[in-house]
Amino acid sequence: MVDGRVGVGDASDKADVLDGVDLVVVGAGLYGLTVAQQAAERARARVLVIDVRGHIGGNAYSSMDERTGAEIHRYGAHLFHTSNPRVWEYVNRFTSFTSYTHRVYTTHRGEVYPLPINLGTINQFFHAHYTPRQAKELIEGQAGELAGSDPSNLNDKGVSLIGRPLYEAFIKNYTAKQWDTDPADLPAGIIKRLPVRFDYDNRYFKDTWEGLPVDGYTAWMRRMAADPLIRVQLDTDFFDASQPVNRDAVVGRVPVVYTGPVDRYFDYALGDLKWRTVDFDEVRYPEADHYGCPVMNFADPDTPYTRAIEFKNFNPERRSSQNPGETVVWRESSRAAGRGDEPYYPVNTAADRALYHRYAAKAGEEPGVVFGGRLGTYAYYDMHQVINSALVAYDKRIHPMLTRTDGQ
Repeated sequence: MVDGRVGVGDASDKADVLDGVDLVVVGAGLYGLTVAQQAAERARARVLVIDVRGHIGGNAYSSMDERTGAEIHRYGAHLFHTSNPRVWEYVNRFTSFTSYTHRVYTTHRGEVYPLPINLGTINQFFHAHYTPRQAKELIEGQAGELAGSDPSNLNDKGVSLIGRPLYEAFIKNYTAKQWDTDPADLPAGIIKRLPVRFDYDNRYFKDTWEGLPVDGYTAWMRRMAADPLIRVQLDTDFFDASQPVNRDAVVGRVPVVYTGPVDRYFDYALGDLKWRTVDFDEVRYPEADHYGCPVMNFADPDTPYTRAIEFKNFNPERRSSQNPGETVVWRESSRAAGRGDEPYYPVNTAADRALYHRYAAKAGEEPGVVFGGRLGTYAYYDMHQVINSALVAYDKRIHPMLTRTDGQ
């Protein structure tokens, strides 16, 4: 029997670890836990979830900092938002959400501005009081010959969207630090994640629903895995042949949902897909609040990090239980990822996309294996997109595998 523990399985157990297992899920992040939860609930399948890390939740994992009372997002800031009714209804089964609304600020030449770029940013930057119409006309003029065009590189795309002065102040150097690449050599699609608004709305997201889990991300993930038919086994490497739940021993025996790097699954046979990783530098200040906001970007090239995250400010509703004498900040910087690093952002050059499609073709031929999540599909996803893709994949591919009655 598969039990409902969330913990480390005993790899020394000599019994067949797959006895009584209907589905193996590799990765205890949002994609894997969504699939496991659906399989247990809808197909009454017995699910074994494994993860190489010592915790559940993937990159959404969080833990409390005892000294400050802040909830630390261990893999960078995670903000939940969605306009998808199915996803919103689904996540509310496992957690309620605070009324948090995400707002970001950026420091440029010693002055703080609101992001995304909006009418407030524009008027502050130009020391003006433009109306929306006047601001649009100004930016169109500053875009010059690129106005109304559809450039293929990020540099020209940025200029076409917001004009050269704003682009060079707030986007160009920040993006160069983030990708360690001249924006002229980056695809234009990257900049679509930063909207421009000709009103004073400085909400970062414009989705229907937004908030943070009331009692934290890890509590949310544990509830997803609470079905007695789900067993989560941590500190388990799918590619370690010395333990029984490994790729060669499992694939072909039971259905597998794999959420790790797709190139790693195939032993990098076609080459390595390129990713960016993130490094964090922790700084503690003997004060209640250092930045006055959860996220402060740094747009100038002489600041080596891209942004700072002050975790206390994600949860002002917890202020009474936090330490007023200390705050913790993580300063974030980006670099190219090696095989031993945590992959965060796919580089997604044309060559990388072509390589991924070759891996995807191999994945499509792998018997009884569904590849999913950002690592398994070489894509950047927000949390709601990960959950939605898992729900859709369960409906279309995984549930039929678990409920087939043809004896195969």
